[in-house]
Amino acid sequence: MLVIGIAGGTGSGKTTVVKKIMDLLPKGGVVIIPQDSYYKDSGYLPLEERLELNFDHPDSIDIDLLVKQVKALKQNKVVEQPIYSYLTCTRAKETVHIESKSVIIVEGILIFCYPELRKLMDLKVFVDAEADDRLSRVICRDIIERGRSVDMVLERYEKTVKPMHLQFIDPTKRYADIIVPQGGHNEVAIDILRTFIEKALREHA
Repeated sequence: MLVIGIAGGTGSGKTTVVKKIMDLLPKGGVVIIPQDSYYKDSGYLPLEERLELNFDHPDSIDIDLLVKQVKALKQNKVVEQPIYSYLTCTRAKETVHIESKSVIIVEGILIFCYPELRKLMDLKVFVDAEADDRLSRVICRDIIERGRSVDMVLERYEKTVKPMHLQFIDPTKRYADIIVPQGGHNEVAIDILRTFIEKALREHA
């Protein structure tokens, strides 16, 4: 079993890298654990306050639950993964039944901030991208997926995304075994990752 951490700033191309890796690996052998599923439930707050939450700070993640579930998967156990909604900023009553696989990919902007989570990873990958490229992707994503206006996205970027990236996310590059520049467009880096994963799986077989 192989646990891979894929981190990087908001809009850096992490999801594209993960998808391309999955496309190159045997079907059914990979499980994705997205950090975004583990945001703390904020249902006790009024909606106005929920919409002002800082999702780019390490304290926003239920790290105890995330670590617990990754450990369980490493022990070939099943877990009930939370479902988090960005629209309501709450955790759903329903969960997702997740079974352990040969490759576990933990993906998210903050995952290298936690020593206890880093210790569970066999390979740490940081997906890097220029700030302008990340901002353009964030604008497109937040408008389409999260119902925000351009003004709302830009205000949030200047208020929280940019300063949190500089304070918490970018410094975690030092923990990475591999840094992937240009995000999902870096075919060479993705092929190297595929080769490493396939080799590790053969050794673990």
